[in-house]
Amino acid sequence: MITGKQRAQLKRLSHGMKPLMQIGKNGITPGVIEQIDQLLEDHELVKIALLQNTAVDLNEAAAVLTEALHAEFVQGIGSKLTLYRPAKDDPVIVLE
Repeated sequence: MITGKQRAQLKRLSHGMKPLMQIGKNGITPGVIEQIDQLLEDHELVKIALLQNTAVDLNEAAAVLTEALHAEFVQGIGSKLTLYRPAKDDPVIVLE
């Protein structure tokens, strides 16, 4: 569990990021979860865009992904959400 101060730090880091993944009309499939899992391992902080034709809303997507990936929800703005999970080997992001 991350603190409010750590969440603010992650929000600052994610501010200029472009989404690394898009979720479309097929929703959250096992393949999508696998891809996001790899992105989290590589980048630790991942921004995800929900396309207009997706059947899941932001809150539902955040709940499903954080549960499936054991990740932390950083923020959700509009149709974009940001997740954080430290890398298993050599974490790059050091939280205060």
